Amino acid sequence: DCPDLPRLTCVPATIDLAGAEIELVALDGRESRLRAAVRTHVDGLAQGENRPDYVFIDCPPSLGLLTVNALVAADEMLIPIQCEYYALEGLGQLVRNIELIRSHLNPGLALSTILLTMYDARTRLSSGVAAEVREHFGDTVLATAIPRSVRVSEAPSYSQTVMTYDPTSPGALSYLEAARELARRLPDDPQEGP
Repeated sequence: DCPDLPRLTCVPATIDLAGAEIELVALDGRESRLRAAVRTHVDGLAQGENRPDYVFIDCPPSLGLLTVNALVAADEMLIPIQCEYYALEGLGQLVRNIELIRSHLNPGLALSTILLTMYDARTRLSSGVAAEVREHFGDTVLATAIPRSVRVSEAPSYSQTVMTYDPTSPGALSYLEAARELARRLPDDPQEGP
């Protein structure tokens, strides 16, 4: 649990996860192990007060078995994208991979949200990437963009989020606004789905 955010529970990765990718290779149903674990856990909490409204699974940008497991377990995807050229190329590849996951493993997977990060309005590159993503993905892209920020970068080195490290920083305020924007998009009853 997160002491500063009582309704937030985080299950961080540990060093034990380092060999998981290799261990999964030999298992039957290796692509759906996380889905089974998440559903078993959430269903076990049933209608109790500790039942999560939403489960967010953070993934690396690679498409290894751990990421495939996350995509199979998910109903929707929120993709953060840095406002940089190579991130834009990576987004195109990710969209192609999502189509593969949909066609073979999780037909219900939806790309519901894109969040622009490391945005620097002073540069043409950031503005150009943001414009291209908005043009291609339309309303899927949140209106709020997270600015490039030293405070956002520093927070993890103190084992904190930017929300606890410097809650009044432009980065923290932007993340808060993005969360509000995302909440407005979500159903009032999380069990209803989008």
